[in-house]
Amino acid sequence: MKIVVTDHAFPDLAVEEEIATAAGAILVSAQTKDPVRLATAVADADAVITQFAPVNADVVNAMRRARAIVRYGIGVDNVDLAAARSRGIPVCNIPDYCIDEVADHTLAFILALTRQVAPQSLLVHGGEWRLAAPPAAFRTLAGITCGVVGFGRIGRGVVRRLVAFGGRVLVSDPVASPKDVAALGAESVPLGKLLTGSDLITLHCPSLPETKGMINANSLATMKPGLLLVNLSRGDLVDPEALVAALDSGHVAGAALDVFAPEPIPAGHPILGRSNVILAPHIASVSAAAVQRLRTTAAALAVAAAAGGPLPSIVNGLLGPRAVSA
Repeated sequence: MKIVVTDHAFPDLAVEEEIATAAGAILVSAQTKDPVRLATAVADADAVITQFAPVNADVVNAMRRARAIVRYGIGVDNVDLAAARSRGIPVCNIPDYCIDEVADHTLAFILALTRQVAPQSLLVHGGEWRLAAPPAAFRTLAGITCGVVGFGRIGRGVVRRLVAFGGRVLVSDPVASPKDVAALGAESVPLGKLLTGSDLITLHCPSLPETKGMINANSLATMKPGLLLVNLSRGDLVDPEALVAALDSGHVAGAALDVFAPEPIPAGHPILGRSNVILAPHIASVSAAAVQRLRTTAAALAVAAAAGGPLPSIVNGLLGPRAVSA
């Protein structure tokens, strides 16, 4: 059995190597995001693990033997799901490895925005001992309405944390049960009502055709003046030009972004250098325990797929590993 890792951001692949070797598999690191090199690397793989590399239709079609594609993470927007489905190759994600990490990071971002933590710290580091913003910019969660877009595992974790602060929490998710939302102390509302009725909006939904660019000039115009925006989901949910314009006008009072379109953020981009914008390099999922879970689960899934075993968390509508003739 041969397992190919297209790319990774870890110091090495010792964790994956140990699991693969114990199962009698060979692990190969391609460490490339070039589609041509990827197509060559995965051609004879029995299973493929990918992190950020673009596994497009050409790469998928080059897979002669692959029984599954496993994504290091929750989102699978770097994989052409339709192409994989047409080839009978299941795509698996790892949906539960970092729920608390991302939910905690979301609350850290939210509190940093509402309490002006970042600009206040920068001011003191610069030798000044005063308020970094007018008192009206300092908000309490009990005194505002927070809107949570997405009620998956992470969205639910964020709702639980926000409700504990005593404020009003709105949730919009087309597949969420209003009863389940209410059970956590929040209100289920249509997206439009959430956008117009929230003082702070935090995004926790996947990148899909219907969600890409959902935060744009038109939707921003419907939101309350002084809105705070948080995004730890996918960068392409937010139109960066529209967000910059809203920050320039003051319509958006602040933003906290762990993700952006594109990544990394280009040098000189107008989102940079703003005291009211908190930025992080897509690291909200990180903890030692989460990274370990991510890597061991991905390797175990790849081994199971290569051996033709059952697979959980298939996201492209297939039922099990691809059947490959000997």
